[in-house]
Amino acid sequence: MMRDFEFTVILSGLPEMTVEASNQLYEAGCDDGSPGSSCGVSHIDFHRSANSLEEAIRSAIGDVLKAGFAVDRVELRELASLSPAH
Repeated sequence: MMRDFEFTVILSGLPEMTVEASNQLYEAGCDDGSPGSSCGVSHIDFHRSANSLEEAIRSAIGDVLKAGFAVDRVELRELASLSPAH
């Protein structure tokens, strides 16, 4: 069953996200990500559908590499509490 996963891929060696870099990433399959940069670090915030978190991350990294960029790390967003509010 496909689920949506949210995570951020931090790029290595790209201090500023340019329009060209954004276009390369989009063309390589990162059309479900929002590229950006801050303080000399470029990143892509992904909202990717997959069967598992591992599959989502692996496919996103593969797309980034296909675009010609290197990955420094992946950051996961905090998960919301699953317990009902009282």
